[in-house]
Amino acid sequence: MRLRVDLIPREELLFSDVVLVVDVIRATTTAAAFLEAGASALYLTPSIESARAFKDEDVILGGEVGGLKPQGFDLGNSPQEALEAQVGGRTVVMSTTNGTKAAHLAARSAKHVLLASLYNAHAAARLAHELATEEVAVLCAGKEGRVGLDDTYTAGVLAEFLQLMGQYELDDGALVALSTRRTYPDPLEPLSLSAAAQALKQVGLEHDVPFCAQVAKSPAVPLLVGRSGEALIFHRGTSQRSSQVGIPVVS
Repeated sequence: MRLRVDLIPREELLFSDVVLVVDVIRATTTAAAFLEAGASALYLTPSIESARAFKDEDVILGGEVGGLKPQGFDLGNSPQEALEAQVGGRTVVMSTTNGTKAAHLAARSAKHVLLASLYNAHAAARLAHELATEEVAVLCAGKEGRVGLDDTYTAGVLAEFLQLMGQYELDDGALVALSTRRTYPDPLEPLSLSAAAQALKQVGLEHDVPFCAQVAKSPAVPLLVGRSGEALIFHRGTSQRSSQVGIPVVS
């Protein structure tokens, strides 16, 4: 089995099998939190305008522009807010600057697309391992076209969990991600140093960073199941094995 890590999205990327999309601060963390809070489905749209087109009384709009909640949206892109939101049995439609676009890129060619973060890292790695037949790829959303320390670190954590589950041939991106993971024993350090965290600090939302730095706390893994217009539809993926949460980062 191959393990591949792409550190930034590029239009020419193609994927043959399973892709774990990572935008740890904050989209993929928030996506898992919405499903953990009981949302029946998560729709990811490529733009704020396409998200607004889904608005009705049974739909919750969540997302961000410049880190802040867009006008007319019900919720922003805070994972803590998502976990506490009254979304049980409802559809959440999300659009964000980096993460939702990366998911759309992966969905062009991949057989399976999962949304991964530190928050659901073990569950996401386990489900990816079960679904894969030839390759697991990790696609980091990065920060507006540049490599993100936070996502690269998260890819390294996912790579470590995957290696516990089976033998993988690692590409250079996976080796870079693993090296980054081993440089920082505490997940909060690389996340706090990242450009994504600094951008949140500028708008007073840095309190979300410690939440995003939690490792393997959630069993909720958003799994792509279909499309509706421009939106990708994610449901909570189910592993054939029992859920295990609260597993520490491997030293």
